[in-house]
Amino acid sequence: MRHRPEELTTLAAKTRFSRKEIQMIYRGFKQEAPTGYVDEDAFKHIFSQFFPQGDASQYAHYVFNTIKQKQTSGKINFEEFLTILSNISRGTVEEKLQWVFGLYDLDGDGLISKEEMIDVVGSIYDMLGRYTTPHINEPHQAAREHVERIFHLIDANKDGFVTIDELVQWCSKDEHLMASFDTLDTVL
Repeated sequence: MRHRPEELTTLAAKTRFSRKEIQMIYRGFKQEAPTGYVDEDAFKHIFSQFFPQGDASQYAHYVFNTIKQKQTSGKINFEEFLTILSNISRGTVEEKLQWVFGLYDLDGDGLISKEEMIDVVGSIYDMLGRYTTPHINEPHQAAREHVERIFHLIDANKDGFVTIDELVQWCSKDEHLMASFDTLDTVL
């Protein structure tokens, strides 16, 4: 079964991309997903092309799960992909923070535990591979040490979990971090 995406004008109205940008994104999507759907394996393949120096499979798994949360088929279509891309790259700071929170909240319970944060940070270190500076020999040990340093700073009420409000509050205190959200806007 093939998926036919919505009309270009409709997609441009629903996202923060121009018609021309959507056409360009669609060409790339269609090349990797001729049926109009991407499953997790195809998504990992696409993602790994951006991070050839490391192993992006676990991080891609987490990202894929944040995209497909709304449906249960195990596949994402172009509209879902485009909407997430629009929110991550050109959304408001709140939308970006919501997405980041969803990425780290692996079990979807509305809380981020220290172990969830370690898992995601570890997958980021795996993905960056040998290009981390300084070079990291033990990515998961480094992830654990990194999370140990910052988790208590984010967990304002010290209950062992980070809520979306605590994440927003912590991020808003750091102007460099807030500025980094603007760099998520991709030049197409």
